[in-house]
Amino acid sequence: MTATTTIPYQAARPARSRRPFIGGALLLPAVVFLAVFLVLPSLVLLAYSVMTPQQGGGMGLPLHLTSYERLLSDPTYQQVILRTLRIALITSALTMALAYPLAMAIAYGHPTFSRIVILMVVMPLLVSVLVRTYGWQVLLANGKTGAINWFLSDMGVQGVMIKLLYTEWAVVIASVHVFLPLMVLPIASSLSRIDPSLTHAARILGASSWRAFRLVTFPLSLPGLAAGLAIVFSLTASSYITPAMIGGRTGAMLGNLLEQQMTTVYDWSMGGAIAVVMVSISLVVNVAINRMVDRRVRSMSSAAGAAK
Repeated sequence: MTATTTIPYQAARPARSRRPFIGGALLLPAVVFLAVFLVLPSLVLLAYSVMTPQQGGGMGLPLHLTSYERLLSDPTYQQVILRTLRIALITSALTMALAYPLAMAIAYGHPTFSRIVILMVVMPLLVSVLVRTYGWQVLLANGKTGAINWFLSDMGVQGVMIKLLYTEWAVVIASVHVFLPLMVLPIASSLSRIDPSLTHAARILGASSWRAFRLVTFPLSLPGLAAGLAIVFSLTASSYITPAMIGGRTGAMLGNLLEQQMTTVYDWSMGGAIAVVMVSISLVVNVAINRMVDRRVRSMSSAAGAAK
């Protein structure tokens, strides 16, 4: 009789997944890039905004909040801040109104027509902002040298010379043209992910085209709209070239004021304070937009769950 030996069974150990490690390694260059070129300069500007200029150059102690007090209490600076907010909000609203028809043409149009619209939207991005702004400077120039006023005069409209250049509306018009593609593309991407059967169902149930858009298409496209608004508002509020070339003194924005303080006056403390205020305004507006969109999406989800 032979004895049998029993070997205890050991479950095979699952191989450790290396995906988290690989994902972290892939993110590392982007994290380092943002830390060096975004976070670090922002911290330096924040530090400069509360430091005192030294006689031998540079910034040092003592720390103070004088620059913030001047920026928020001086009427001239207050006007620039309000003008920046006004231009950024109007530009965002106009780009949103113009972007939806173009985005819907891209998402729902015939493939050939959709490609043509995409080409028309993307082509301005191939030209620098400086060149596009200079084109608007030629169009909006005051007197008969401006294309618009020359056209009005050539059409027989005598004694009417519209003052367009070096106004807030000139900055708004040029900014809408510059940033419109950055609003169209996120909205078009969001619209393309909406199930077409939802709109068809609304139309079958008797909803008009406008009602179907207002109750179905628009709410479902809010994530893309939020992304577009965040991009357009932030870039408009920090714009420098367009207000400098088209706005003049009456259309100067925070970006122009920042450039003046850093390169002409050499008041780095005030320049840092302006930069911090610019970033803070953009962050507050972006957070408000995202919260409004999240609240609307949650209410839609709750309504859909209650309907089930």
